[in-house]
Amino acid sequence: MHGHVRKEHFVATKSQDRRKVRLSRALGVALTPKAARYLEKRPYAPGEHGRTKRKADSDYAVRLREKQRLREQYGIREKQMRNTFNEARRQDGLTGENLVELLEMRLDALVVRSGFARTTAQARQLVVHRHILVDGQLVDRPSFRVKPGQLIHVKAKSEGLEPFQVAAAGGHAEVLPPVPAYLEVELDKLQARLVRRPKRAEVPVTGDVQLVVEYYAAR
Repeated sequence: MHGHVRKEHFVATKSQDRRKVRLSRALGVALTPKAARYLEKRPYAPGEHGRTKRKADSDYAVRLREKQRLREQYGIREKQMRNTFNEARRQDGLTGENLVELLEMRLDALVVRSGFARTTAQARQLVVHRHILVDGQLVDRPSFRVKPGQLIHVKAKSEGLEPFQVAAAGGHAEVLPPVPAYLEVELDKLQARLVRRPKRAEVPVTGDVQLVVEYYAAR
């Protein structure tokens, strides 16, 4: 480090921004606040044929797009998605609903839902950079599965950092959905409790989970 402290960056690069906007248009779902603004102006796919009516997609293409849409909303790798699907399949209940509910209990997802971060990518940075505690214990794995009853909170030494000051003041409210009922949030204290397992219908993600199940079942 040559004697100086690396400044932490909590914002996406322009190239990451462009990729997310293009991907959002391709999948038909806003993955970042900037993408949401683009989709309002251009609610069609990117490319020269984006405005024209698409040819009827094959069943496989439709299922693939739904799988990609769900995966990108959580910003996870395919291996993590498939592992979570396999876990969802082993649980009682509908596999597709289980899949969303398990993904939603990821620490990075709940950091966003609580309003501590503006995007999933920022939430992941906050976790990896060791600013987030669960029940008083430092957790630096974005994939950490939060259990009902556990408290997510910001490390005391980190509360004064600009991203958390913005969050505590409700600065992300205009780009995030309302806090879902499975979370009890005290934003001014930068803490949130997962009170119970989320239900699919309450989770603010877009996608036909049955098509996601069909995609994996056919592979």
